[in-house]
Amino acid sequence: MKLNKIILLLLLLVANVCFGQFKTIGKLKKVSQNGFHEILLSPEIRSYSNQDLSDIRIIDSKEKEVPYFIQNSTNSSSSNFEEYTVISKKTEPKKSTSIIIAVPAGKNNKALSLFIANSDVIKTYSVSGSNDQKEWFGISDAQSLYDLSSSTEASVIKTISYPLSTYKYLKIVFDDKKTLPINVLKIGNFTTNITTHSFQEITPKKLLTTEIPSEKETEVHILFNAPQIINQIVFEISKPTYYNRKAILYKKTTQQIKRKSIIVEEELASFELNSNVKNSFTIPEIFEKEVFIRIKNQDNLPLQISSLKFNQNPISLIADLTANENYTMKTGNKNLMQPEYDLSNFKNNISGILPQTSIYDVHQTAQAKTETQKRAFWEEPWFMWICIAAGGITILLFTASLIKDLKKQN
Repeated sequence: MKLNKIILLLLLLVANVCFGQFKTIGKLKKVSQNGFHEILLSPEIRSYSNQDLSDIRIIDSKEKEVPYFIQNSTNSSSSNFEEYTVISKKTEPKKSTSIIIAVPAGKNNKALSLFIANSDVIKTYSVSGSNDQKEWFGISDAQSLYDLSSSTEASVIKTISYPLSTYKYLKIVFDDKKTLPINVLKIGNFTTNITTHSFQEITPKKLLTTEIPSEKETEVHILFNAPQIINQIVFEISKPTYYNRKAILYKKTTQQIKRKSIIVEEELASFELNSNVKNSFTIPEIFEKEVFIRIKNQDNLPLQISSLKFNQNPISLIADLTANENYTMKTGNKNLMQPEYDLSNFKNNISGILPQTSIYDVHQTAQAKTETQKRAFWEEPWFMWICIAAGGITILLFTASLIKDLKKQN
């Protein structure tokens, strides 16, 4: 019985080797504070991963997975609240409450955000302005505040709008004749900051331009070290002064036709190079190691391409990290599915500009290095058959062991 268990464990280990290996490992730079961080993914990491990043895992020092979600927007926004100074707050019982606020210089003075303690009343208010707090001028009158309660928070935020003004001071007067005063906790304004993340450039291993006079075409051969995500192509053309050429991005694939292997060209995108515009083209996302560009010259001289750049949209992972913890990122296991973390349901709760960290010391495992030199042994047909046989033997031994145990019990 013990021998059977040992064999089972060995066979399960073989199955794990066959199907459960990460080919690429990197380290996360330690963070200095607890909380959510943005982990920038380099083109190198993405090239070793599945196109949808489904095989990426963040592992802590206890070998436990750290939940994350993917953030792939090229723009991110954050809102910051700036509290204004309350000069005075006066209440006349059963009549009114007036609050005077100093407006910071240079602020867009057409709205205020009020933090109000929960209440089920409806309040009428008016807004006036002044530059000296002596002479007041009407701005807005007989406006109403309602829905002043929250089921999850002890206060609500209400934004009141009024015509654009340049007054240094604003006065809000609430009508308290029919209801008790409301508790205004603070007043100010939210400002929205937009952060633009630039494209990440991918450098090809090989970039070869060949002229084909017989076809009146120019062919550009692009080869990367590994499959790369490409979202944008940028041409810089020095000559001629004026041009208008059609270009096609394609890859070469092998198809079996009548038992013969034939290389065919599969178009990925097409665009027009024109001297009147910036030749920057956003294309449908591709994930390729080798691509080609064909430029139709017709009866013109070939274009002189001074620069050809390939870019990808920046992508980050958002994860809750612990200060000074050692984290690793593992990827390159093509059999993994997209992880299902609770955190992905709370993306909208995690906003603003987060502290950033990145990945370093990215390396491939010994098995992956062997694969780059030579086809990996686990991708050979004979090895896959061994794995299948090992799985079958594991099931048979487990079943036989279970039957023996049942017979002993009877």
